[in-house]
Order: sequence, then structure tokens, then C-alpha cells
Amino acid sequence: MITPNGRTVYSVNATDNTVTPIRVSTNTAESAIPVGGLPNSAAITPDGKTLYVGNRNDATVTPIHLQTNTAGPPIPTGNNPAAIVITRNGKTAYVSNEGDDSVTPIHTATNTALPAIPVGHQPFDMAITPNGRTLYVLNSGGDAVTPIRVATNTVGVAIPVPHQPFTLAITPNGKTLYLTRGANLLTPIRTSTNQAETPTLVGQRPSAIAFAVVD
Repeated sequence: MITPNGRTVYSVNATDNTVTPIRVSTNTAESAIPVGGLPNSAAITPDGKTLYVGNRNDATVTPIHLQTNTAGPPIPTGNNPAAIVITRNGKTAYVSNEGDDSVTPIHTATNTALPAIPVGHQPFDMAITPNGRTLYVLNSGGDAVTPIRVATNTVGVAIPVPHQPFTLAITPNGKTLYLTRGANLLTPIRTSTNQAETPTLVGQRPSAIAFAVVD
């Protein structure tokens, strides 16, 4: 993860349960920060003040205060936290709990977990619309995407998608959600209707999505 000011990169080290800050101007590593067991996901608040690290083996998220690079008390989540996304206003961090089919909202001002939101089977990747109104949760074991209304943390109607979805991303204008699957397909979903459209055949085992802005 890179801080919004571009000055520091944070490397999540799964095998030794730490996070390493790297100063961009010199490409030098600073002292590693201990976190929980098997950290495998992270997100930085838009103001650049806090890094949240998901600890897969501990069912917790560790907040790190970036001004001092010190870890705060771990925040309990569901089992096997898999991904973290933060709302554009920085008020809420969402954690997908792959092990118990839920998403945990975290109130960032107090670093307290709110009641878990039940979603589909094995929630994995997530994305928030640019207007901050909707969180989309990819249920890798349930062949569906679950929309969550951010203002109320209420779940909408699940969107059926092709088998074995893997990752998702939203276009900068927020109009289309794209998801990959293991069978060489890229599936678009119109966010205005929450309907999946005809998939496009791509290369083998697509695993990531990025958007380019062309003048």
C-alpha cells in the first residue's frame, strides 16, 4: 500500500506477521511493525493517517498509526478476513470475512467493529462506487455479487454471476462493475440496474483489473 502523499510504501509480510514501511525518496526499509497472524490484506484511509491490516489467522484487523508507525489494539472481525476497503469519506472500513460469510464495518473514528452484515458464501474481494453509496461484495463460493447500501449497511438483492468469480473493480465513472472468473471471462455489471451483462472472453485465469484514462 502507498500513502496518499506518495512518501511511504507499506509491505505486508505474511510469513513473519509484520508490516514494513519503505521510504520512497531513498527506497530504504524502516523498522518492521508487528501485527497479527498471517496478515494478507490492507487499506489506508484517504487522509493517510491510518493503515488497516487484516490478520487472517487471528480474525482481527490491526490499525497502524502512520505518523508514528505504531500498531493499535487489534479489532475483532469475522473469521478469515480476506479484503479491506475504506469509504471515500474515511469514516468506515469494511472487512470481508471469508470464513463466516459476512462483512464487518469498522468505525474508523473509534476503531470499533459494528455488527457484521451477512452476505453470500465466501466473500472475498470488494469495491465501493465512486459516489460512496454502494459497496459490492464478491462471493467467490456463491457465484454472486452482493450490493450493500453504505448509508444503512443494508443488503440488496444478490447479483448472479458466472462460476468461480475471483476479483472485481469499478470504472472511475461508477457506471460499470467488472469481475473476473477462473474460466477466462470478464463480466460487466451495470451499477444502475445491478444486472450482469454478456461476459467477454479474455486470456487464461484473469486475476486483476485496472482502468486507463485516455485523453
